[in-house]
Amino acid sequence: MAERLRGLEIAVRRPMDGSHQGLHRSPSFGSSVEFAEYREYAHGDPIARIDWPVYGRSDRYVIRQFHEDVSIRCTILLDTSASMGYRQEGPLSKMEYSCHLAAAVMYAMIQQGDTVSLITFDNEIRKHYEPCGTFVGLRPMLLGLEEIEPKGEGNIEAALHVAAEMCKGRSLVVIISDFLQEPDRIMRGIHHLHHDGKDVTLLHILDPAELDLPMTGLCEVVSLETRGKLVVDFRQIRDAYLEQMHQYLEQLRRGCQEVRADYVLARTRMDVYDVILKRSRAV
Repeated sequence: MAERLRGLEIAVRRPMDGSHQGLHRSPSFGSSVEFAEYREYAHGDPIARIDWPVYGRSDRYVIRQFHEDVSIRCTILLDTSASMGYRQEGPLSKMEYSCHLAAAVMYAMIQQGDTVSLITFDNEIRKHYEPCGTFVGLRPMLLGLEEIEPKGEGNIEAALHVAAEMCKGRSLVVIISDFLQEPDRIMRGIHHLHHDGKDVTLLHILDPAELDLPMTGLCEVVSLETRGKLVVDFRQIRDAYLEQMHQYLEQLRRGCQEVRADYVLARTRMDVYDVILKRSRAV
């Protein structure tokens, strides 16, 4: 997996804040190789930055400006609520799969020269790991992923509002969750992150059974979060369920498009590498 990830770049759509040379576009101007625009020479500007060929053609003193490339800060928000423990058709539970995916995103960010941090949440923030920019620095986060046990009720909107206050400046935020909440509530949290200048990616993790509903007959189902029980005839509800699932997914996709957030739906059978590849191709 590590060898495959080295060929991928997780890019961003929006200008980023950063402190040193990297792969991503900064909103500020600097001295990298990509030309941005001209501006009029002002008193105090270095004479060496005057574009003399332009002066020769137009008798105007202008300065060439360049976009500064910077390393960015990435924060992974990982849902650890009880519903993430579900497994039916996939080889891993949603939580196990999401931990593998989070580790792969962390590795990809570090190998391309960025910094990454991890925040876990259910209905509130549970753990916050400090950002790091080295593979050695990843160790506490990787160990933390191994210890996660999905539990508690989820409240994605509430957690995103708090996370938006914790993640300062313009940065990349990757949310890994099953997003089992009303889309309009989820989007209120996404809008908060977007309004604060974040470049947001949703990695939506679902078990194939949640998407296809292959079960048949009369069964008792139990909520992983509330422990409530319900007797369901899957043959009677299947068509209505699949229609509601389609509407729910479309509402999430449209909401993300409105704020230019990236959205990737991943079944737990999908290769983790392919999820990151799909995200890298979206920008």
